[in-house]
Amino acid sequence: MKEDYNLVIILGATASGKTRLAVQVAQALGTEIISADSRQVFRKMDIGTGKDLNEYVINNQNIPYHLIDILDAGERYHVDAFKNDFYQAFESISAKGKIPVLCGGTGMYIHSLLQNQPYTAVPVNDALRKELELLSKETLQVMISKSQNLQLVDLSSKKRLIRAIEIEAFLQSNTLEVVARPELRPIVFGLKSEVNLTRSKILKRLDNRFNDGMIAEVEALLAEGITTEMLVFYGLEYKFIAQYLGGLLDFEELRNKLGIAICQYAKRQNTFFRKMEKDGVSINWLDAGAETNLLKQLILQKV
Repeated sequence: MKEDYNLVIILGATASGKTRLAVQVAQALGTEIISADSRQVFRKMDIGTGKDLNEYVINNQNIPYHLIDILDAGERYHVDAFKNDFYQAFESISAKGKIPVLCGGTGMYIHSLLQNQPYTAVPVNDALRKELELLSKETLQVMISKSQNLQLVDLSSKKRLIRAIEIEAFLQSNTLEVVARPELRPIVFGLKSEVNLTRSKILKRLDNRFNDGMIAEVEALLAEGITTEMLVFYGLEYKFIAQYLGGLLDFEELRNKLGIAICQYAKRQNTFFRKMEKDGVSINWLDAGAETNLLKQLILQKV
């Protein structure tokens, strides 16, 4: 391992094969994996989130992982919580003389580490958000233009404008604590493939998950008291299956609408990765359609 890097990052859209690759790389390096997935943190949400925990076992060897199954279903997780949990795992692994492998598709989480965004620590203000939702985007743009603290806000997104105003309101009466963090020297690899191949993988995997009991998984969550509203908040598989179980969709509608939604999500993930590059993150792109062993060797040559 070259001393230039203290973190290997493997990112990619859903169904790109990043987990399988990350596990292979972690085994070769004798290290551990940190997950960067906003839903795999929840227990009993296994099939719908694609944990694929069997992939963390190679030749009867368990590859250690972090930030999976750390919260109960029904709870919420956010960027700042991820950052705190990431650095705890990062320091624990680094203390063993190992280089962690960060693997995931939640670009916002990964980007927050690489860009050192301090405002992720600002809490949500639900009351203020409800007030701002009633205003036009143009009014919000005028409000944020008067900000003394924030620059480079995406003025085209109402959601981001509201978050920026929320941050500004917090800073008017609070001071953000500066938390000392270890320096990250990452090397970033990304998996990408043709749109048609991605779509094919997504739809095939979706059918496999239905066969593996994904609907029963959501039924069990509802039986335990997880509300439909919370499942809708978790999105994608949980949102659409909750609608199916509520009688709003038949199975074919569920399968078709969910398949389309996951493909759209993959597109948004890739768009975010391109945004990361525009923000200065260097990503070494690899062909997701290549053999995992070949991809592993390409990564090992660089790290």
